[in-house]
Amino acid sequence: MTDLTTRYLGLTLRSPLVASASPLTGRLDDLRRLDDAGVGAVVLPSLFEEQIEHEELELDRMLSTASESFGEATSFFPELDDYDIGPDRHLALVEAAKAAVSVPVIASLNGTSGGGWLRYARLLADAGADAIELNVYTVAADPTRSGAQIEDEVVELLRAVRATVDVPVAVKLSPFWSSLANLAVRLDEAGADGLVLFNRFYQPDLDLETLHAIPHLVLSTSDELRLPLRWIGLLRGPVQASLAATTGVHTVADVAKALLAGADVTMLASALLHHGPGLIGELDRDLRTWMAEGEYASVEQLRGSAAADTGPDPAAFERANYRHTLASWSDGR
Repeated sequence: MTDLTTRYLGLTLRSPLVASASPLTGRLDDLRRLDDAGVGAVVLPSLFEEQIEHEELELDRMLSTASESFGEATSFFPELDDYDIGPDRHLALVEAAKAAVSVPVIASLNGTSGGGWLRYARLLADAGADAIELNVYTVAADPTRSGAQIEDEVVELLRAVRATVDVPVAVKLSPFWSSLANLAVRLDEAGADGLVLFNRFYQPDLDLETLHAIPHLVLSTSDELRLPLRWIGLLRGPVQASLAATTGVHTVADVAKALLAGADVTMLASALLHHGPGLIGELDRDLRTWMAEGEYASVEQLRGSAAADTGPDPAAFERANYRHTLASWSDGR
């Protein structure tokens, strides 16, 4: 019997197929369907600090409206029992998800301030999250701040959160760092239980009528797996923390490649939005078949077989492969 069990963030998962943060994981019915399909773990939608601050300011504005008016104006005040303020709905989702599914529930947090990261990480852990994923989604657009300063802040953020919560902590990174390998090793040394590679920056578009920058969501494709594949292959040796491959995982071939490169789990969001929770069951069956045909008895045996430090051609993950890639083009023939 093929064993799909894997270890991620110190947790034992029944499968390397993990549902990444998306609107799908914010709905209890879909979480149950993912659980029934055999998912290894679920990552809940991110809690954004800016969203909380906006809601708190809006509540303050509403409470202040007509506060100096005649007493009968108290009927203007909102019913606080029904007002969804701050992180309450996220905390409630963590609690409800824990009750609804049998697999680990990972809470995702996207903060902007040191205090915000710590406060909300503690709240999410107290709500029952099995682990916290720090979603470091920031565009380094301030020309007065160096890459070293920003990377130092990320490492210090991790240390602070690590000292605040008792549950495992993963860091979800983008590929846009001055020295990604160095940052990954520093985060590993600072106590990261896992690294999630990679976050996708959603690039804005321009509306030619209004000249406004507008959001434009494009779901990933399998082609985008190549970037996390390279870095997971390179980091499997130097980094002891768990490695999660995300962005571009759509097919059983994508899952197999990520595990061969050294990923402990593969995370899916776009593919699940396209095909629904049932895709997990299909990938589970296809992965078992592929492993049996390749005579792999377990994910543990398979994982890292083609990483840079164990594979037959370590340079394939580095610059030496650049010339060969260019030479491989033959006018489309």
